[in-house]
Amino acid sequence: MTILNLATTSENKIVRQAVKTLKAGGLIIYPTETVYGLGVDATNQEAVSKLMRFKARREGKPLSIAVSDKAMAQKYVRLNEQAVNLYQQFLPGPITVVSEGLGQVAKGVESEFGTLGVRIPDYPLVIEIVRALGKPITATSANVSGKPRPYDVETIFKYTSKKQQTLIDLVLDAGRLPKNPPSTVIDTTLSTPLTMRQGNVNVSTLNLKSPTPNSQLPTPNFITNNPQETRQLAGKLLLKHWQDLQETGLVFALSGALGAGKTTFTQGLARYLNINEPVVSPTYTYMTEYDWQKSQAKGKLHHLDLWRIDDPQVLERLEIDRLIKPYNLVVIEWWQQGEQELKEIVKAKNARLVEVKLEDLGGKKRKVVVK
Repeated sequence: MTILNLATTSENKIVRQAVKTLKAGGLIIYPTETVYGLGVDATNQEAVSKLMRFKARREGKPLSIAVSDKAMAQKYVRLNEQAVNLYQQFLPGPITVVSEGLGQVAKGVESEFGTLGVRIPDYPLVIEIVRALGKPITATSANVSGKPRPYDVETIFKYTSKKQQTLIDLVLDAGRLPKNPPSTVIDTTLSTPLTMRQGNVNVSTLNLKSPTPNSQLPTPNFITNNPQETRQLAGKLLLKHWQDLQETGLVFALSGALGAGKTTFTQGLARYLNINEPVVSPTYTYMTEYDWQKSQAKGKLHHLDLWRIDDPQVLERLEIDRLIKPYNLVVIEWWQQGEQELKEIVKAKNARLVEVKLEDLGGKKRKVVVK
């Protein structure tokens, strides 16, 4: 491992050494305007595999890439109008824009949805390295998954094993960085931009065109054109709340008329969790339980249907409070049948509640309102 002190090393030498390391399939630690990042050539499969060994437990979290400019980004993603507006308004800067990937990076960099997050860091040294390399580098934080955000090199070493440290080839040490939050991550592949992670930039300030009139309100509306899009939206919302699922458990509250797509939405959640069993609404059994495993993480999906429940005592006998715990996903169709009591249960368990209202717009189109 080589460590270069940015305060005492010329920029030319830093760029040359970084590019040489990246071209050889090496892994570098580099500073950004948010946290220290972990970089490899995003098109090199062996290098990406090396990075994944360092990160250890990611359990479904996709990687992002850093590019030098919009022109380089367009070699790896397809930019729609939402994305172009973001690039114009906020990049370079602490925003990761998720777009449809073109399959030009190593396996594991694009998400399982075929999307790819792109950053143009507001950090000139990183831009120079990427430009000199002529390819994107990965833009994931340099901490091991679940460990503190790395604002200095010492923190990285403190929370990594000796074996992990042997994977690092080059460290660009800029000293202690300001404690800025990580980048805001915005998925632009849906009818309405979806904030996957909130950083300094608030989605409510964005001037993005969208076919839905309320796209910038706290309760976003999504339009899906077919069951596949409904399932994919469900999976992306579960990815957004992946940390909540692991820490406290997660409850999806589904409401809507018959045929609105509640079970289709649940199927999307199950698909993201690698559940291969058929998922149908448990209308007459009240609840179905599924085991799930994704990478090293595993838990249960409890699928409930409250359509036939009109007695609070029947609801009580389901003991929903016992289902809500870390790594358990509780999906409740016909949430409105017991909304008041259920909200009290979720609050008492200090778990994340995602309310989803689905509406049939005719044909296969659905309106999905999330809060």
